[in-house]
Amino acid sequence: MKFVKKISLVVASISALGAFSSASADQLDDVISRGTLNCGVVLDFPPMGYTDKDNKPAGFDVDYCNDLAAVLGVKSNVINLTWGDRIPSLISAKTDVVIGSTSDSLARAKSVGFTYPYFVFKFQVISKKGVEMTSFDDLKDVKVGAALGTTYETEYFNYADAQGWGRDNYTAFKSENDAFLGLYQGKVDALISTNTNIATKLTSGQFDNFVAGPYVPNYDDVVGIIAKRSEQAWIKYLNLFLVHQVRDGRLNELHVKHFGTPVSADMVKALRENK
Repeated sequence: MKFVKKISLVVASISALGAFSSASADQLDDVISRGTLNCGVVLDFPPMGYTDKDNKPAGFDVDYCNDLAAVLGVKSNVINLTWGDRIPSLISAKTDVVIGSTSDSLARAKSVGFTYPYFVFKFQVISKKGVEMTSFDDLKDVKVGAALGTTYETEYFNYADAQGWGRDNYTAFKSENDAFLGLYQGKVDALISTNTNIATKLTSGQFDNFVAGPYVPNYDDVVGIIAKRSEQAWIKYLNLFLVHQVRDGRLNELHVKHFGTPVSADMVKALRENK
């Protein structure tokens, strides 16, 4: 009988240890033990994310995914997401992390955890040549659109509502590709996107009849990497990864690669100060 009790005690101890180990494991451990990083990127948002001529993921955000996988010593599995997929992909465990140019809004931070900022965008207007577009206020007199669920859609609504324009002239598109196609086809007169995406489109040769216009007034779009909110050890590791990207010169290298210019001192300062 005593022997049976001892065996039961040993089994209970092993079970408790296993439960403790399971509870103590975190996303960082999971990624390393699995040997693969599932990294979400929006691949219709060049130059941050796109597919190259060989139909492979490419872009600034993709390079960050691959760099993160490399320092972890695991394979990189880049998963294509829409804007609306970013947070659900983390909650459903489809992705371990999303490097998807996600604005670090307080509303989103209720659902997911944010790292330090890793990039700063401007929101800008692109319109067809001949459309009167000397200031952001000119949008009230034209058909305007943006990709659904983006921060620039939200900022347009905030501005339009504050000015009392209403939203009857606005069209939402389900993706960046659909938004630019809608602009090209004349479904809208002007489109709001990021300065980087617009610059890429204007140099592609496909938007020769379009011009870059005014910026969203008084707004810088600061973006971070997102992960499950509860995974604090994982987020701390991601923060350290971002610090090393700046410190080791990799940020500058990728900025030259994807934007053609060195990263500005102002951006480096902002990222170092975690603004």
